[in-house]
Amino acid sequence: MNSSSLPPRVVAVVVAYNRRDLLVEVLDGLAAQRTPVAKIVVVDNASTDDTIDVARDAGELVDLTTLARNTGGAGGFAAGMALALQRHDPEWLWLMDDDTVPTEGALEALLRAVQGTEVVAAGSRVIWTDGSEHPMNTPREKPFVGKAERLAAAQSGGIAVRSTSFVSMLVRADIVREVGLPIADYFIWNDDFEYSTRVLRSRRGLHVPASVVVHKTKVLGSTDADPGARFYYEVRNKLWMFRRSQSLSPVEKAVYGASSIRRWIKTFLRSEDRAVLRDGWRRGYRDGTRTRPRPNAMALAELGDASEAVRSLEG
Repeated sequence: MNSSSLPPRVVAVVVAYNRRDLLVEVLDGLAAQRTPVAKIVVVDNASTDDTIDVARDAGELVDLTTLARNTGGAGGFAAGMALALQRHDPEWLWLMDDDTVPTEGALEALLRAVQGTEVVAAGSRVIWTDGSEHPMNTPREKPFVGKAERLAAAQSGGIAVRSTSFVSMLVRADIVREVGLPIADYFIWNDDFEYSTRVLRSRRGLHVPASVVVHKTKVLGSTDADPGARFYYEVRNKLWMFRRSQSLSPVEKAVYGASSIRRWIKTFLRSEDRAVLRDGWRRGYRDGTRTRPRPNAMALAELGDASEAVRSLEG
């Protein structure tokens, strides 16, 4: 932990949208952590169910912000992280979706693994409701990792990684202030890939198998499962990332770009409605090559305190 006997100050950020029953489980899981969180910032993305009531009923541990429009996971995390930093002075931020239920030792294991190391971001082992590994969140060892970093990760009980997901991502607050927030205009898909690789460029990241969360997706599927109309975001955001973002080196862009093309082909071949994917590809390619994401201050404008927090953090 830190120099005192107290654990680091961790603020959880949860983005919620129309999954009130799962949010109950997430908030209960966070409240039951053996190493307690200092606060839970819940960002309600203009839900139409009673998500707001669920968050309010969870007690003083929860700091609820309700946005006037749905900003997607990317916008929700950007707003929530900015508010957490502005209001609660965390040492670490713990990010998760509203279908991610942490086991009671999840945070304890993450903090134990990063204690006294150079790690700036860490992710949990993600399982599905039946206890099997969730293929959507399978970690990949950092390519070209040096021996010293690999051994240091192993000594912490983890694996050195180049990216991690918003399905339980612990990130150091000072690094967030340095590199900024997730890009809100990504809306959904690849926002965590872009952000975590930006955080971890020239820095160390860790996958921690001892930290376990349950990702309660409707089905057990990988990232190449048929996405339907959402394929648009996969294509557009990847092109934005490879063309505009500085999160990857040129060599990494070539490697990850080739991997993305293979995955797109596999997704298309498995699809039951290829016309929808063709339309998503066409529109995603058009927007990914002809446009760029707006600054967060513009994308998250007119959202009250959240807008002010974002502007304050990113200048």
